[in-house]
Amino acid sequence: MDTLNKTYIRQIWQGKEPIPVLHIIKSLGRGGAEMLLPETLRQHDKQKFQFHYIYFLPWKDQMVSAIEQEGGKVVCIEAKNNASILFAVRRIVAYVRKHNIQLIHCHLPWAGMAGRLVGRLTGVPVVYTEHNKWERYHKLTYHLNKLSFSSQQKVIAVSEEVANSIKINYRKAKPPVQVVANGADTGKYARTQTADNEIRKQLNIPETATVIGITCVFRVQKRLGTWLEIAKALHEKHPDTFFIIVGDGPLREEIHAKAKALGTDKYLFFAGLQAETRPYFTAMDLFMMSSEFEGLPIALLEAMSMNCVPACTAAGGIPEVIKDGENGVLVPVEQPMQLVERISQLIQQPGEVANLKKAARETVISSFSMKKMVTELEDIYNDLINK
Repeated sequence: MDTLNKTYIRQIWQGKEPIPVLHIIKSLGRGGAEMLLPETLRQHDKQKFQFHYIYFLPWKDQMVSAIEQEGGKVVCIEAKNNASILFAVRRIVAYVRKHNIQLIHCHLPWAGMAGRLVGRLTGVPVVYTEHNKWERYHKLTYHLNKLSFSSQQKVIAVSEEVANSIKINYRKAKPPVQVVANGADTGKYARTQTADNEIRKQLNIPETATVIGITCVFRVQKRLGTWLEIAKALHEKHPDTFFIIVGDGPLREEIHAKAKALGTDKYLFFAGLQAETRPYFTAMDLFMMSSEFEGLPIALLEAMSMNCVPACTAAGGIPEVIKDGENGVLVPVEQPMQLVERISQLIQQPGEVANLKKAARETVISSFSMKKMVTELEDIYNDLINK
């Protein structure tokens, strides 16, 4: 960091003014990376840091109000596609200079590429969070991300699996990669004993029924078609089992059509997009994922924090959270239909379900809390700003 910026930082600290930090992300929709931003902002030390957010897709803005409610400053610099994000660099540079931004934090490749260019033009340090495995990116995204990767001071990986993917594909020691596991707000996402199960009442689901659910964006990697097949097979074995899918996305019509073709309408409910997911987690006994690949799903951590038993494929960073038989159910990615037999066995053991619910929440409290995540992020911020 240059002398002028160091002088500015000293002036901020002496005057007890918060340090301006800029997050850059492609959109502020309901994806996992996007939904983390208001959650982390809620826990950050706002006396020390002031947070700004730039995004590019104006039609994906569901998180904007949540960020603003927590005191974040949000600006949309409209870009029609990935390539046009790079043409927004000079406008971002102007924003950085106008607001004396002292640290840039980018998320996902295209925002990362733009942020690295801004960092080079302004001298402001850049930290980048990688939320996915590199093998899953489009070839153009992969190569451009790799080409510009050295132009940043620090990389955060959301799981060991993601960190290993970076090391295998990038194969350079710098910039350093540090794992900061995604977290859930265990205070906010907590199932109280007095909670009224309004969702079960609305859907006419009996109190004694087993409810299995998921909250997600309808994307290919979630394999919701397979999820529906698992649901149908489980209902055939256990007629007193019901299913809830919370969310929406590009594959909406395809998934709804498949559910209709499977005849699931009497026991499976689509709740659509929901700003508030806690009532749905309260209705669920199990949180099931049949994903082909993942980073470290925020919704999974939130569900576990609310005492839902996780039953998932071992995709991405999920095995870093779920230990099969200890705090949930884990099956191979290549064999998602194994969830039918494993969950069927579990449904017949209510005592074990109760034990796993407790263990799921304890896992999040001990290792995947939002407080832990934010503390580690702020340590990184302090280190980069002080250099």
